[in-house]
Amino acid sequence: MFERFRSLHAGPELLVLPNCWDAGSARVIESLGARALATTSAGVAWAQGYPDGNLLPAELLLASVRSIARVISVPLTIDLEGGYSDDPVRVGELAAQVIAAGAAGINLEDGGGAPELLAAKIASIKQAAAKAGAGLFVNARTDVYLRGLVPAPQRVAETLARAQRYRDAGADGLFVPGLSAADELSAVAKGAGLPLNVMSWGGLPSVAQLTALGVRRLSAGSALAQAVWGQVARGATALLRDGHSTPQEGALPYAELQALFARP
Repeated sequence: MFERFRSLHAGPELLVLPNCWDAGSARVIESLGARALATTSAGVAWAQGYPDGNLLPAELLLASVRSIARVISVPLTIDLEGGYSDDPVRVGELAAQVIAAGAAGINLEDGGGAPELLAAKIASIKQAAAKAGAGLFVNARTDVYLRGLVPAPQRVAETLARAQRYRDAGADGLFVPGLSAADELSAVAKGAGLPLNVMSWGGLPSVAQLTALGVRRLSAGSALAQAVWGQVARGATALLRDGHSTPQEGALPYAELQALFARP
């Protein structure tokens, strides 16, 4: 699955990943023609009753990976947040377990931490994957834009500097959530030396424009999970208030969902 997943970043089409959070959402998204699946760390954490932000216990993460991998036949990449540890060795050990659970790739983020730490984690993960005799696509996420880690005029240069550091450590891709201006997208795509992943964002160019600018991957983040939780809240509110359970707009038919999960 690793080689198949890596090849999806080579074009010519943009790899679009609507993020899932459990086996059910993964199976629905796959059925709509997704060529690969990615998890949202927020959605996975919420589904297990935890907040987002490196707080999900490893055993619950791994159980989620196994349950999703069981029902799909396309490559799966997992949002590993910051690796749930500041110890690169422990992060590498967790990555090996994620591979064994069925993942072909991961996202790993620097957040507000030092880029040197993320580079060390990436190197440890690559060593652990090699020891396991398996490939793992490491998509290095930098939060230079998302968190405003440097002033706006410095963000392209800082992103490219981190991209080089992460590439040298063994990263296979670069994820820059919050990056949306066409000229900056083009500069990062050309200068990073890695396939560029961006997040669906207000003001982001169209899929055709992103492809022309050199972007290789587009993901939704937690947007779909948030929409589903909102739908649940609206339906539950109506039931609690009025005592009526009325069909929600856009709800999938019971029989259609049954058929999705009844496949061999």
